[in-house]
Amino acid sequence: MIHEIFPVGILGCNCSVIGDEQTHEGIVIDPGDDIQNVLQAVRKHGLTVKQIIITHAHIDHVGGAMKLRAATGAPILLNKRDHALLKMIDIQAAWIGMPSPGTIEIDQSIEDQDQIKVGNLQASVMHTPGHTQGSVCLYFPAEKKLIAGDTLFQGSIGRTDLPGGNFQQIIDSLHSRLLALPDETIVIPGHGDLTTIGEERETNPFLQKR
Repeated sequence: MIHEIFPVGILGCNCSVIGDEQTHEGIVIDPGDDIQNVLQAVRKHGLTVKQIIITHAHIDHVGGAMKLRAATGAPILLNKRDHALLKMIDIQAAWIGMPSPGTIEIDQSIEDQDQIKVGNLQASVMHTPGHTQGSVCLYFPAEKKLIAGDTLFQGSIGRTDLPGGNFQQIIDSLHSRLLALPDETIVIPGHGDLTTIGEERETNPFLQKR
């Protein structure tokens, strides 16, 4: 598995470039900005981008998606429950003081239990509402890796005070979905350092037994 993770944009969203070493097919997850850096990583690994996957529709995760689609021809996938946030993209840009990326179009909605296939790699989509209504995580069972978006961070969880956020929902998503994963699962959060499910189960104050 090719997997390069690097921060993009002024909020340091963790963008993932993932590829199959045999077929060199790839996906990009959360290309929020700095698309030239994303394309550089794609070229470095000799990948053909097949899909652009967005964990949720906040601007720091989706802001560069249209530029990447224009450069690669790959479709943009996002859960349909976040379409309302896409319509607020100009307002979101104003919140953080950056230019609006303009209209963002979604080619396909991704739903709970959908399978994302890239070459010989396969991930399951987990719908984990709470940070936003359409938040999803991607779990690669063979590699025991979880792309968590802003649902789970090292020592914390995604904020729920923005439009579409719901604290009880995110707690339910964490306890019913993410804590069901093996402790050794590597967690790639939407921002900050990598962690594991086991580490968060033991130390994250939001994940203690209720």
